[in-house]
Amino acid sequence: MKVETTLSAELLRALHEGLVIPAHPLALDENRRLDERHQRALTRYYIASGAGGIAIGVHSTQFEIRDKEHNLYETVLRMAAEEVAKAGLQRPFIKVAGICGPTEQALKETDIAIGLGYDVALLSMGGLIDWSEEDILKRTEQVAEKLPVIGFYLQPSVGGRIFSYEFWCRFAEIPGVVAIKMAPFNRYQTIDVVRAVCNSSRWNEIALYTGNDDNIITDLLTTYRFEVNGRIIAKTIVGGLLGHWAVWTNKAVELLEEIKAIRNDEAISKEWLTRNIQVTDSNAAFFDPAHHFEGCIPGIHEVLRRQGLLKGIWCLNPDEILSPGQAEEIDRVYSQYPHLHDDEFVTAHLKEWLAQD
Repeated sequence: MKVETTLSAELLRALHEGLVIPAHPLALDENRRLDERHQRALTRYYIASGAGGIAIGVHSTQFEIRDKEHNLYETVLRMAAEEVAKAGLQRPFIKVAGICGPTEQALKETDIAIGLGYDVALLSMGGLIDWSEEDILKRTEQVAEKLPVIGFYLQPSVGGRIFSYEFWCRFAEIPGVVAIKMAPFNRYQTIDVVRAVCNSSRWNEIALYTGNDDNIITDLLTTYRFEVNGRIIAKTIVGGLLGHWAVWTNKAVELLEEIKAIRNDEAISKEWLTRNIQVTDSNAAFFDPAHHFEGCIPGIHEVLRRQGLLKGIWCLNPDEILSPGQAEEIDRVYSQYPHLHDDEFVTAHLKEWLAQD
């Protein structure tokens, strides 16, 4: 299998060292039209926060951007790429394009991403409930021939499905797969992916990223070890590609750097377990598991609105609103965990991010 586009050595090294990659939201005005000023401000915020990349065209950007009535997919990818170029970064920064749909659609979106200079495709397998695992593997191979792929294990409650261990064994063998984002919100299924990668011939070519917003810190602190053909293969979840990291991003960057510094220590403070629960509790307020995650995108928007990074919490789907009691839950975690938010950082830079060229 020939891969047309590969990651540079610098980006590949950064991906394996571990990055904070926020899932980029969509900024709308009160008429549910694209708010370009705040859309660009969000990208500038993520860059200034020290994130190692952005993922756009993903669930947090709202899948409806692909609908004909909105037709925003190429627009938001272009705007984000423009802001990254303007920043003139002297550090690795990976541009991740969300790719979804049947093979024809996925390949069309991949071509758009390539044309805009994106580095990697985050390939969603959501919405393909009737497809066989074989069909999904073939689709992955076709996308990976064009652009490096980050696989995506999405939880069923938001449109994903359960895959077999054997599926992930075969998935890991696909040339062009450079990473896998694990977001099943399930420890058993997370282990399936890690074990499959450890048992593959490409175990040291695939970076593991958490998308388990309910278990971020523990995921990042855990080393997995499996015996494979008489030797121990160890893998660590090195970074995160997270909707949760679309908010309080500057603090997320600080958190990952702290974790990198202690990751290889033989003993770590049990305080990290407490911090993990604090982050998970905050995520529960933002992502709304109490109502089957119905308020997850408005919850992210509400935090950004309070910081001034969005004008409102509007979504393309007018039915997507905060759930009953969700605003109060966000109030609670803001009050209870002031060390987790980055309001001071945002306040200090908001004016420059909102400045129009």
